[in-house]
Amino acid sequence: MATDGLQIDLALQGGGSHGAFTWGVLDRLLEENWLRIAAISGTSAGAMNAAVLVHGWAEEGAKGARRALENYWRQVSRAATFSPLRRSPLDRLMGRWSLDTSPAYIAMDMMSRLLSPYDLNPTGFNPLRQILLESINFEHLAGSPIKLFVTATSVRTGRGRIFRNPEITADVLLASACLPTVFPAVAIDGEAYWDGGYAGNPTITPLVRESDAHDTILVQINPRERADLPRSAADILNRLNEISFNSPLMKELRMIALLRQVADPGTGEGARWAQMRTHLIMTDALAKFGASSKLNGEWELVAMLREEGRHAASEFLKAHADDLGRHSTADIDVLLAEC
Repeated sequence: MATDGLQIDLALQGGGSHGAFTWGVLDRLLEENWLRIAAISGTSAGAMNAAVLVHGWAEEGAKGARRALENYWRQVSRAATFSPLRRSPLDRLMGRWSLDTSPAYIAMDMMSRLLSPYDLNPTGFNPLRQILLESINFEHLAGSPIKLFVTATSVRTGRGRIFRNPEITADVLLASACLPTVFPAVAIDGEAYWDGGYAGNPTITPLVRESDAHDTILVQINPRERADLPRSAADILNRLNEISFNSPLMKELRMIALLRQVADPGTGEGARWAQMRTHLIMTDALAKFGASSKLNGEWELVAMLREEGRHAASEFLKAHADDLGRHSTADIDVLLAEC
């Protein structure tokens, strides 16, 4: 284990309230004084976790970052208590965290198939906006030594745009998390944007090109694989959601694996690709939650996911702390066999 400070990058996937798992991972990693965060790439909930962390770090280092993250998620949970999207009595009785039988969720789901958010929410109201404005001093992001990369998807071109520290605002974070069936597109510099997960969830390339760290820890929320064939309409839609939000990441990791094989390990751009080390923190526990639970902000669920994230990070450190700074612990070369 490095003791004099090892620089790492973080790649944080999006996933609504499942981002509380990522909060737990970050909370645990921030306890390790020998780790130094050089850059973070985040999408959707991952982008919000990243921005809140950097804001808190500017105020009081790792301690401030941990406190800022907890404050943010508590605010999210408090806001959820006023949301009509609540678990039904049946969900509670069965111990399920999904909203699949919630009358409000069912109504919203049905209306979203007939009406657009421009009909249902023409003002673009998003309760997260006020929470972000209260949780983040965006001037802290602009001047932070921790590099931030936030991805949003251009509605016009379908391509991802990466926003960096000075460009990041509440609008940028909301754009990165803008589900097109729930919220109107977010306009930034005259361009309309949707959720960044369609283009990069998260985007890894800027971490390789613009960060001095060689170790990237990916925190993945959406399950890659499911053993059972989805048969119900809800399960099919859930699986489609997971595949679509994992696909850009898998394609980029496959590209990185190829570049690492052909890059010149000497100097310059080639050396960055050749020296990149990849690591993964995820949990099978998230596979038991359906897509609708990503809209469930109850504190009991948020706290449970945080603890799962802390546990996953602890297990990762127990198994791989000595590998950080030396070699990869996630083999992305296997993705080349899928081409």
